[in-house]
Parts: sequence; structure tokens; C-alpha cells
Amino acid sequence: MPSESEHTSSVMRQGFGVIGHAVRSEPRVFTGAVLSSAVYGAMTVASSWALGWATEHAVLPAFRSGSPATGTLTAAALLIVGVAVLKAAGVIGRRVLAGIMQYRMQARSRRAVTRQYLRLPLAWHHRHPTGQLLSNAGSDIEAAWAPLAPLPMAVGVVVMLVTAAAGIVVVDPMLAIVGFLIFPAIAVLNLVYQRRLSPLVMRAQQLRAEVSEIAHESFDGALVVKTLGREDTEAERFQARADRLREANIAVGRVRGMFDPLLEALPTLGVLAVLLFGSLRLASGGVTSGELVQVSYLFTLLAFPVRALGWVLAELPRSVVGWRRVQDVLNASGSMEFGPAHLATRGPARVQVRDLSFGYVPGAPVLSGVDFDVEAGRTVALVGPTGSGKSTLTQLLVRLIDPDEGRVLIDGADLRDVARGQVSAVAALVPQQTFLFDDTVRGNLTLGGAEGASDEQIWAALRLAQAEGFVSALPKNLDTRIGERGATLSGGQRQRLALARALVRSPRLLILDDSTSSVDAQVEGRILFGLRDGSPDSTVIVVAYRMATIALADEVVYLEQGRVADRGTHEELLARCAGYRDLVTAYEREEVERAALDAGEEVNA
Repeated sequence: MPSESEHTSSVMRQGFGVIGHAVRSEPRVFTGAVLSSAVYGAMTVASSWALGWATEHAVLPAFRSGSPATGTLTAAALLIVGVAVLKAAGVIGRRVLAGIMQYRMQARSRRAVTRQYLRLPLAWHHRHPTGQLLSNAGSDIEAAWAPLAPLPMAVGVVVMLVTAAAGIVVVDPMLAIVGFLIFPAIAVLNLVYQRRLSPLVMRAQQLRAEVSEIAHESFDGALVVKTLGREDTEAERFQARADRLREANIAVGRVRGMFDPLLEALPTLGVLAVLLFGSLRLASGGVTSGELVQVSYLFTLLAFPVRALGWVLAELPRSVVGWRRVQDVLNASGSMEFGPAHLATRGPARVQVRDLSFGYVPGAPVLSGVDFDVEAGRTVALVGPTGSGKSTLTQLLVRLIDPDEGRVLIDGADLRDVARGQVSAVAALVPQQTFLFDDTVRGNLTLGGAEGASDEQIWAALRLAQAEGFVSALPKNLDTRIGERGATLSGGQRQRLALARALVRSPRLLILDDSTSSVDAQVEGRILFGLRDGSPDSTVIVVAYRMATIALADEVVYLEQGRVADRGTHEELLARCAGYRDLVTAYEREEVERAALDAGEEVNA
């Protein structure tokens, strides 16, 4: 197990590695920021020389003679003002360029993380909570590049440090020796400071990410939390983690509050030592009054470069934590490989599933040895009890995930050999969980390659999805905003819009994963009847439960425990497959009982 000093050293090395990456990425901006900071540092030192010159040549002669020399005072004023203007220009350049560098690196990292999120397969996302992913793209990236704000100043004011130290030595080496005795103490104090602060800052950054994860989960599950009356429990869960973050931040603040005054005080002690020894040198004639003022002022300036370097060092532990978490995403494995094959753009697709097996967890297969064909232009129903793998199979058919074994083929081409974007161009999946964006009806329907769809095409898709009626009744029809996740619509309306979104693309393969569960049986029947007769260029695979819906399919594939237990027409399976018969008739009985119950309630009312 590494010692505390080794751990701190490792953090410092990694932190400087992060800084080096930023410098290599933005060399021009960094150089400009450092030069601006160097101008600031040089002019800060020059101001001490200007003050010394003004004291020696303008102020003291004026006191001795009783009348100021106008020309000399004017020259002193212009000198001081000129130095101040250059110093201000250095500050502006440093801050602007440092900000540009920091925000460019943040933007570059966010784009890289987002591209990686989109590139990684769905199976990877299943293993990582959304709150963690948001934290990676937000606070972790900000933490990773936090040292870039003070970095140019810290590098640039090294000029101030060297120039000031050289100036002190040139003016009076004896005073320099006395003042420089304070620097070993500052170095030791900074080292102790970093060792104490590093683990605390790292812990605080980790807790900040955990708080973000819990907050997102609670907000995303607001409906469940409220319907179950779990607001207080969720608030307590969040508060417990937030309290830990608060304590971690307080611990960081406590260490900073202890060391910052000491780091500020040590240079002041150096100034006092210089003034004390300098007064003796002044009395003996070793230095002049102007030289003593200049040296004293230079020592006050030395505190700033030391603190600027400390600001960068203090940000390094937090930067390393953010960088590690971001790199975990960027280096994640499991990306999908694509081949050169292209799929036809017209006509219904032919689907073949060959000996397909898949499991989310090793050793626990969801699908095993699944094998069936879907001929072009046919409508096939996937039927099976809960947990039989129907939804997983639909994701495999559009290559959201890859099988552990076996193949999925469209038009004879293995999906692994198909070029990027080809599957999504010809196949559309309407999943169980409907997601709509906070946009207009038109904006939601023209996603995914249908941006150029005409109003006629959009209305045709809406008619096929049995959504034309309620969309026509909206205040602005297609241009009505429907709120976050379609909050202004009912569940059935959202499902029909999601279906229309798929239909407007005229997919060659349309897969419906129980995507009409929130509409009544009559509407569902009209939708599927319309799909079968109104989409001659599409092959349709539907996960279905209702007998009336299943009966519309040309063929039924019945799944049990992740395997194809039987396949055939609805009538054939009713006659020979007991499991299928029990399942679909159970759903049918449930529908009849529910209808009878509803009718009884209406009579009683």
C-alpha cells in the first residue's frame, strides 16, 4: 500500500500530466496568457523600482528643499502611470486568455465524452447510472480543467519571482540573505499543506459526483416517489449524502483556513526582518532610503507568486479525480465494430435469426439458441410470458446490442458486417417506454433522418398511427409544443406519436415492442390492420399480448424461457401449444373481466 507521501507525489505527477495535455492542446493561447502574465509580473516589479526612483529623486528632494521640482514629479507620475497601464493590460490579457483556454478544454472534453456515450453500445449504458454519466460530462470535466484558470498567472509570475529576487540581490546582497531565509519555511509549509489537502479534495470531488447521481435518480423517478409517498425517504437519502459532501468541503475549508494565513504571514515576517536589518544598514550608510523602500516592496511582492503557485497545486487533486473519471468513459471498451456492407433502401426487409444467444450478466442467458426467419413483407408477432426475452430480442434485431453468440441478418447481411448508420436507416424500433422531446409535434416526428419530410408525409404517418384526430385538435396542430417527455399528452397519445415518428421514415423493417399497450384494443386493432395493409414496403415484427392483435399477424413466434418454443399461425398454435393457448386466453379473459367490471361500475353509477 503506497505511503501518504507516495500518494501525494503520484497525484502531483498526474496533475501536471493533465496540465501538460492542456498546454499541448492550446499552445498559442497558453503562450499568450503566460506572456500577458509575465508582463503583469514584470510591471509589478517595475512598480517597485518606480516607487524607489520617485522616492529617491522626487519625494525626498522635495522634502529637503521645501519646494517640489515640477519636471521631476511629472516624470515620476508618468512613470508610475505607464507601469500601471502595462500592468493592467497584462491582467486583462492573462484573464481573458486563461478563460479561453479553460473553456475550450471543457468544451472539447464534453464533445469527446458525448461522442463516446453515443458510440458505446446500449449494454455499456445498462451498467452505468444516468446520474453518473451526467456527472462525468459536467462537474468532472469542470474539475479536470480547474487548474487552467490560475495556471498562466502562476507560470507568468515566476518572472516576478525571479526578477524580484534578482532585484533584491542587486540592491543589497546582505538584505537579500536575511529575507531569503524565509523561503525554506514557505517550501516546507506548502509541502505539508498539499499532503493534508490532497486526499480531502479528492474525497469531496467523489462525493460531489455521488450527490449528482442521487439527485438525478430522484428527479427522474419523481412520479414513482410521489405516488408511493416516498418524498421524505428520498429527501433523507439525498440529505445523508449531501451532509457527507458538506463535511468533506468543511474539512477542505478547515485545512485551507489553517494554512492560508500562515502562507500569507511568512512573507510578511520576511518583510519585517528586512525592515529591521535594513534600518541598521540605513543608519550605517549601507543602503539609501530609496533602496530600502525598493527592497521592502519587492519582498511584499514575493508573497504573490508563492500564493499563485499554491493555487494551482491546491486544484491538482480535484483535477486528477475529475480527469480519472472522464478517462474511464473515454477509455471504456465495448464499442461496436462495423463493416463495409450496405443495405437496400427500398422494399420490405427479410430477417433471419440464427442460433442467437444473449445475456446481460455472464452465466445468466436471457436468450438461448433462438432461430427463426421473417420473410419480406410479412407481419410476425412475438409472444411469450414476462421475462421470456421478447424486448431483448427486439433490441438485437436493430443492433442496439450485439449477441453473445449467433447472428442477426437483414437481407442476408450479418448486422456486424453492415456499415455504421445502415441499420437505423432501414429499421425502426418503437420501444415500450415512449420518449418524446420538449419540442413541437413536427419536431418530434421528423427526427432520425426524416428532417425533410413534407406535411403530407407527416399527416399520412399520423393517420396510420391513429393520431391524426388528436393532433388536429391541438392548438397549433403540428407546431404545438408537447412539453418535456410529452407531458401534455396522455400515455396512448404519446405511444401513437412515437409510432408515427417511426412510420414517417418509411422503414423497411418496423418493430413494435408492446408500443400500443396504452391504447384501447379497438384503436390497437385499427393501427395493426392499417400497418399490414397500408405499409406494403415494410416487414413488421410486433411484441403482442392481445389475442385480437396477435390474430392479425401472418405468423406467431412463441418464446418461453429465452427459447423459441413454437411458431406458426395463431390458429395452429392455439390448437397444438398449451403454453401459448394458456397465455393468450389468459390475457383475453383478463380483458373480458375488466370490460365486465367497467360495465358494472357504469350501471351502478
